[in-house]
Amino acid sequence: MLELIQLFTSFFKLGAFSFGGGYAMIPLIESEIINKYGWLTNAEFVDIVAISEMTPGPIAINVATFLGYRVSGILGSAVATLAVVLPSFFVMSLLMYVITKYEDSKYIDWALKGIRPIVLGLIASAAVTIGRGAVLGLKSVLIGALMFYLVGIRNKSGIGAIILSGILGVVLF
Repeated sequence: MLELIQLFTSFFKLGAFSFGGGYAMIPLIESEIINKYGWLTNAEFVDIVAISEMTPGPIAINVATFLGYRVSGILGSAVATLAVVLPSFFVMSLLMYVITKYEDSKYIDWALKGIRPIVLGLIASAAVTIGRGAVLGLKSVLIGALMFYLVGIRNKSGIGAIILSGILGVVLF
């Protein structure tokens, strides 16, 4: 029962205090599930983020579902997933009401513009976190650089990049 409460409070907090989506949540998820509770190692965390990227749905929900299952089975999976979604549901319901009621307000516009740099910082922090666990040597750096070039610069398919990365990983490692 204690683990279910810990799962709920951890993922509710993650859902409540994370702005900018899954990538922005990664540093907070790392802090809770690795540093605070030790439910995963850094390597396992990187693997879960990679798997969450390949499966449909938001990263936070995929991580919550997987980790909840790992900690407390199906009930833990349901508790963690519900907990990560509830804050967004409440906040978005309230925000939609306020934004539609005051959509022409310069204060609403200013507030939304003020949040953008925070999201950028959280995403950059997520990149560093993932990078630390993903860099296994020169080969992994080269694969990462190639995928950045293909997806980020050449605008190629992210799904194709995942498949190509997997093939390169099998061949090179």
